[in-house]
Amino acid sequence: MRTRLSKTLFVNALTFSRVPLIFLYLLFAIVGVYSSSIAYPIAAGVFAAAAAFSDFLDGQLARRWGVVSNFGKMADPLMDKVYFIVAFPSLVWLAAVQDEPIAHTVALLVFTILWILRDQWVTFLRSVATTYGADVGAMWLGKGRTALSFPCAGFIYFYLAFLRWWPEEVRDLLLPACYVVEGFLILLNLYSFVVYTKSYFPYIKKALGRD
Repeated sequence: MRTRLSKTLFVNALTFSRVPLIFLYLLFAIVGVYSSSIAYPIAAGVFAAAAAFSDFLDGQLARRWGVVSNFGKMADPLMDKVYFIVAFPSLVWLAAVQDEPIAHTVALLVFTILWILRDQWVTFLRSVATTYGADVGAMWLGKGRTALSFPCAGFIYFYLAFLRWWPEEVRDLLLPACYVVEGFLILLNLYSFVVYTKSYFPYIKKALGRD
């Protein structure tokens, strides 16, 4: 029993570690902009990568050790939201303060707003559905969106954090790649809006009819 408790506590600690790790990323990312040392953006990238890896590792360990819990199922997506609510606005800021093309900053801003709105909308849909006893577990689309958002955010940060050190020809290659990644994320979130709305629409109809 004590061993199981220890494993459960370790997995939950790993899940919650995303919060301090992503704020350490933010701290070093900000300092990196105003420092001439490349060590700060590297450290920020390491913290962000560690936070992202914790999302993979906690689930793997929970299943391997047989300590999957309802608490963990609720905490894990919450910690993911904290990660992205810090990470994506920081990318907008990094683009703005480094005089990136306006189109790139706007693309990041549009995506960030869309990402946050999508999460709020899905939370609302699930809240309505739970009043009718619906299964509101995560869909594979939601899991896939989260899993893909980690490397996409990492790639964009990789470009922005080392902007001053990239040779011009490399920047000319990476910027269009960023647009592709950001466009993909925008489409993925719009698709997620549609799929979740369609899935939970019967409960919205019931709620409107009851009221």
